[in-house]
Amino acid sequence: MKTRKLMTLTGALAVSALALTACGETEAGQQQSEAPAAEEGGTDWTNCTPGQDSAEADVAADENKNITIGAYNGWDESFAVAYLTENVLEDEGYTVNVEAFEAGPGYTALAQGDIDFAMDTWLPITHADYLNQYGDDIEAAGCWYDNAKLTLAVNEDSPAQSIADLPDMVDDYGGTIYGIEAGAGLTQQTEESAIPTYGLDDYDFKISSTPAMLAELKSATDADENVLVTLWRPHWAYDAFPVRDLEDPEGAMGDAELIYSFARSGFSEENPEVFQLVKNFVFDDEHLASLENIMFSDEHYGGEDPEEAVAEWVEDNQDFVDDWKAGALA
Repeated sequence: MKTRKLMTLTGALAVSALALTACGETEAGQQQSEAPAAEEGGTDWTNCTPGQDSAEADVAADENKNITIGAYNGWDESFAVAYLTENVLEDEGYTVNVEAFEAGPGYTALAQGDIDFAMDTWLPITHADYLNQYGDDIEAAGCWYDNAKLTLAVNEDSPAQSIADLPDMVDDYGGTIYGIEAGAGLTQQTEESAIPTYGLDDYDFKISSTPAMLAELKSATDADENVLVTLWRPHWAYDAFPVRDLEDPEGAMGDAELIYSFARSGFSEENPEVFQLVKNFVFDDEHLASLENIMFSDEHYGGEDPEEAVAEWVEDNQDFVDDWKAGALA
């Protein structure tokens, strides 16, 4: 089982860069638009506080000890939270399998009961179509993150505080914005919204790849030089490098979304304590970025051993796990 899980994640990482070019299939590839209003009598997915239904979870009490967790290819946080949950449940005597899917087939598997839960639904925009299609056959298990967004980011000691400062600071940043893949929603949002909104036409927007952007970010921060990149949250770069987001007073990069967990229909009755554990989950930027950094950056495990990476993180963050079980993260 361990070998199967490792192969699953390795395959996911192999397609991750490719998925960036498919708008809507990765966090960097999402399309930003105005959030749809909730239908009459429907759920307002913007109305959620992470961990709002928290309570103590006695996960050892559930009789069913075999759990399958879905994770979505191209979405690092999906594998981070899946393997973290696996670690906690296996410590309580469960047998856990993490299965990788493209987002569409993943929702199909969830609705058909082939997996027990997945913890990476972006709402109210990115995954709304999947909820419209499968919402009657899956159970909401709360939101755990409320800052999923596209950004323009700079080195921590950079002079600019806002995107609005950039037109007067072209020379400070070498006249360059370092971007990612041409087909990514982040690239489109920067090109079609941020640049015209803030008058950034004097900058050379270098559209390349995520690894190339990260290499520029690392090179500049190592050399204590100013740098301007397109980025998104959640991402491990916020833990690996001294980087911060620029304020976006015009909202040109789009609003932040929430990340929800969903379970197969009936899971809350069959595994009420594990379902409660999932509802208890809350990740802030600092904890999430640090876990992703250990799991995915070349300086650590580089995606090669997710279980060992998570075990290392848990060893340094046992208080987080204890609070999670106790429902005290919110």
